[in-house]
Amino acid sequence: MISHNERAPLGASLPWTQVLDSLKLSAEGLIPAIAQQHDSGEVLMMAWMNREALEETLRTGRVCYWSRSRGTLWRKGESSGQVQQLKEARLDCDGDTLLLLVDQSGPACHTGRKSCFYNAIRGDRVEVVSETLVHPVKLYGR
Repeated sequence: MISHNERAPLGASLPWTQVLDSLKLSAEGLIPAIAQQHDSGEVLMMAWMNREALEETLRTGRVCYWSRSRGTLWRKGESSGQVQQLKEARLDCDGDTLLLLVDQSGPACHTGRKSCFYNAIRGDRVEVVSETLVHPVKLYGR
């Protein structure tokens, strides 16, 4: 369905319900979601969403993911207080990946860093390139 927009002019649109039904979900019913800070463009994290998480996110404006490890919905910030407010949701051209433009309060990463992408591969080393903003014990109490 989203492929109909490949040659569409600026401003063309498709019915969301039809596009939603055509999303390319994994065998587990999941779609990858990349969270990006809306104003700086910094990529914060990647997580998974199922249809319920996506619909809740669009309905409430607070980003909700699917936790594969817990097997349940995970509302970003429910234990740390570091909430993501949705500014805009976008689909890639294939309808198999989401880009969430968010306003992140505090660090997005469970390590207390702004972004989960703080390990840079540099030659034969992996270097930490981002400071911890908040110690994880302070975020999660453990």
